[in-house]
Amino acid sequence: MNTKDVLHELRKRSGLSQDELAEKVFVTRQAVSRWENGETVPNTEALKLLSKVFNVSINTLLGSPHKLICQCCGMPLEDAILGRNRDGSLNEAYCQWCYADGTYTYSDMDELISVCIPQMVKQGFTEEQARSYMKEKLPTLDYWKRYEELSDGGQFEAFKRQLIDEINALQIEGMPKVERLNALAGQYVNLAYRLPSGESVRFLNDRTTYLGNQLEAEFGGERCFGVVANMDFILICTYAAQGADPELVLFKKR
Repeated sequence: MNTKDVLHELRKRSGLSQDELAEKVFVTRQAVSRWENGETVPNTEALKLLSKVFNVSINTLLGSPHKLICQCCGMPLEDAILGRNRDGSLNEAYCQWCYADGTYTYSDMDELISVCIPQMVKQGFTEEQARSYMKEKLPTLDYWKRYEELSDGGQFEAFKRQLIDEINALQIEGMPKVERLNALAGQYVNLAYRLPSGESVRFLNDRTTYLGNQLEAEFGGERCFGVVANMDFILICTYAAQGADPELVLFKKR
């Protein structure tokens, strides 16, 4: 698809008229009409605004001329898993696990490799193949080539260590000590907890990236502990396989 078709489809899908879209991106209805007729293409500023309105990348708006990969982990990128800048806009260079709210979440290449290997094994790689591929691939990516420039000097790692200490100090019965916190995308960990009234409640935001981990319960059985945290809170729960039947153990504001 080219830009005119992409814009027309996204506008229709969003239920917006040309006038309504024009108001949102500060142009005239005639400008929107010319875009959709293929007479003109939105300029850079208009593309940025359209990206926010439709929650898609500029690459998508332009008809996906480029095959994007995360410049930290090498994962192929789609709009649904793009990282976000501090202002909430999409960042087309990183996935949401490697870059969240303007923060790079990995500073140790070996740690990233250890997180990626289990996912690659599920896709048919052997552990040895996965490790060899990642060790060769990662140094070629922009983040690791520019690490000294992009790094925050260890501030984020220090924050993760502080969180780990706070979580372990809670001494949740049956939960092993947390050794590491990984980036977790909200849509995959935003479980619905059933209240005594029978209603369900979710505490997270699908579009936010959190820190957390899954831990096998020390008391055995099939349930696991789930830990999710950020600058504002710590959430601990238990659940069965695939996140089924979640139970909230603790929600603590920091």
